[in-house]
Amino acid sequence: MVRGKTQMKRIENATSRQVTFSKRRSGLLKKAFELSVLCDAEVALIIFSPKGKLYEFSSSSVSKTIQRYQKNVKTRAIEQKITEENIQNLKDETAELSMKIELLEDSKRKLLGDGLDTCSVDELRQVEEQLERSLISIRARKHLLFKDQIDQLKEQEKILEKQNKELREKCVSEMVPLSLSVIPDLGALAQVKEVETALYLKMAKTRSNNKSRSKIKIGHPLFMEKKNLRGSRVHR
Repeated sequence: MVRGKTQMKRIENATSRQVTFSKRRSGLLKKAFELSVLCDAEVALIIFSPKGKLYEFSSSSVSKTIQRYQKNVKTRAIEQKITEENIQNLKDETAELSMKIELLEDSKRKLLGDGLDTCSVDELRQVEEQLERSLISIRARKHLLFKDQIDQLKEQEKILEKQNKELREKCVSEMVPLSLSVIPDLGALAQVKEVETALYLKMAKTRSNNKSRSKIKIGHPLFMEKKNLRGSRVHR
């Protein structure tokens, strides 16, 4: 026979209510015992009847289980309170950061020249001072960067000058032997010039002698002597 679905409401008949209580209590105690044995769980069950009679079950001790439960509830309450406080702190921080972001956005718009219609003279003066401070910082940073670039260029210039000097010295050292082999010796030139001068004087003297010798007859003893001298010089 199929059992019908029991409606979850108070049973009005006292006898039926008592019978149902006894059956359900026994089944509940049995389930608690099975749960503690099968799953090695600490189980404590307390039941009061409609007339105030106590029924209980515990896998170890009801009092110890109750104390553990109270400690756990207290710990969870503290943790929940801390969590709620942290959540509230985070909400406050979020609201504060949102306000700061809004102020920064408003300040940014003013620095860019937008939204100045509602600004007073003092606010405009503050914006102007802020811009001047920003310009000073920007120029200082720019000058520092320029100085660094100039220092780097000076270092590169020194390196290039050193390399240029080394190349110039190398070129000079390679060209000196070649120039010495091409340029004639000045002393040798002087000696050649002296020899040419002596030859010129000798030739001039020889011409004058030839003129005087042409007047001497071929068979003359002086002519023969000069001829012999000339032949000896040529032989030398």
